[in-house]
Amino acid sequence: MTTTSHTSGDSHSHITRVPAPEGMAPGTGYSHTVWGTGRFVAVSGQCALDEKGEVVGAGDAGAQTRQVFENLRRCLAAAGATFDDVVKLTYFVTDIAHLPAVRAARDGFIAPDRYPASSAVQVSALFRPELLVEIEAFAVVREV
Repeated sequence: MTTTSHTSGDSHSHITRVPAPEGMAPGTGYSHTVWGTGRFVAVSGQCALDEKGEVVGAGDAGAQTRQVFENLRRCLAAAGATFDDVVKLTYFVTDIAHLPAVRAARDGFIAPDRYPASSAVQVSALFRPELLVEIEAFAVVREV
């Protein structure tokens, strides 16, 4: 079993990631198993909406995903969390062909050695027809 955890300062992380449990191939851009200790944070599914509720990046899955991750970052910050604390992401995409653009945008926010567990689901539509991507997050924040 390969286990990774990151350190913050001198102490070990409260998050443990197992990219590939024994007998399993590593996932592409995710860890198969992630656990942590601390305060649980759930972030509702975020879409590519700006502060005025306007769609950012119409027709562009990469631009929409960057806005989604920026919105997730803001939500996590409101709970005292960062992407390092995320244990699970769920991606909802209107076309599975968007995943390469989604992964590229994600990599601008999450380091490859810190990938959370994740699921990707193709859906027929999101709540507005011009939206291509929605992502929800679960995090565990270290108790202070």
